[in-house]
Amino acid sequence: MNELLGNRIKTLRTAKNYTQEQVADQINMSRQRYARIECGTNSISLDTLVKVAEMLDVTVGDITKVLDETPAIAYRTGEEGASTEKIFEMLDVFYANKHMYMKLRQRNRE
Repeated sequence: MNELLGNRIKTLRTAKNYTQEQVADQINMSRQRYARIECGTNSISLDTLVKVAEMLDVTVGDITKVLDETPAIAYRTGEEGASTEKIFEMLDVFYANKHMYMKLRQRNRE
């Protein structure tokens, strides 16, 4: 999940011709930490995700839609050694998206 989000953020950043340093400065983060988000080493918090989306002039949904585009067929055919590990990964993505949705929904109500 982290790698998918990181790649999507990197794609959006490069499309805007921003450097990692520029984005990191705008969201009050070190370039090294931001780079780890882009490469998928570090996870991204909802607050940081919102800041990155604002910086890149996109919505949070524009960034997270990459999670919905992952082909589900691999899980059903047993490719990639799916089994229990992939099921837990799918559950983690589901609950992360649900948590993110609930936080965004609560922010919109305030």
